[in-house]
Amino acid sequence: MGAFTRWRGAKEVSGVALVVAREVPTSSSMAVPHGPAGVGEARRRMRDELRINGLSDSVIDDAVLILSELLSNSCRHGRPLGQAEVGDGDIRAAWRVDATGRLTVEVTDGGGPTRPVPATPSVTARGGRGLNIITALAQDWGVRDSAAGEVTVWVNVTEGHRREDFATRVAVPGMDFVDSFDDLTDPGLTPH
Repeated sequence: MGAFTRWRGAKEVSGVALVVAREVPTSSSMAVPHGPAGVGEARRRMRDELRINGLSDSVIDDAVLILSELLSNSCRHGRPLGQAEVGDGDIRAAWRVDATGRLTVEVTDGGGPTRPVPATPSVTARGGRGLNIITALAQDWGVRDSAAGEVTVWVNVTEGHRREDFATRVAVPGMDFVDSFDDLTDPGLTPH
């Protein structure tokens, strides 16, 4: 867990409203298994924490989709953190909300043979659209390298930044994007 912000809410008990103060996390970090197993748990945790922070449903939905894409890319193209050369290791997922309400999502892995860059997949390709989706949803994104060989992909998400042509930029012929987006953002679903 990271930093906290005071939250005030009202709670009604027997017709009397009580003011309740509690700490609300403004940042979070978690280890995610290098593979599809932890993606669903990371998405659920992010969704729950961002709701508690009062972010809008549209920002939360975008952030959860971005986190899924980053974790999938990290598992597919990056190595786990630490000394795990083969098999199970971890990658790190983190998110934080700054004082202006801007959300930053980060995924860190042990690096890989290539740099994360948006692809130009053919219309029949089954993959290769992840960073294009992120570009369409994000205010900004980038890649940060550490001296230890770790690679962090970071994404800034703000209210109202989604590009108007989002669906046409990432659509695949014959695929209903809205249904697929709903499937991806359903907190009960986990990737295969």
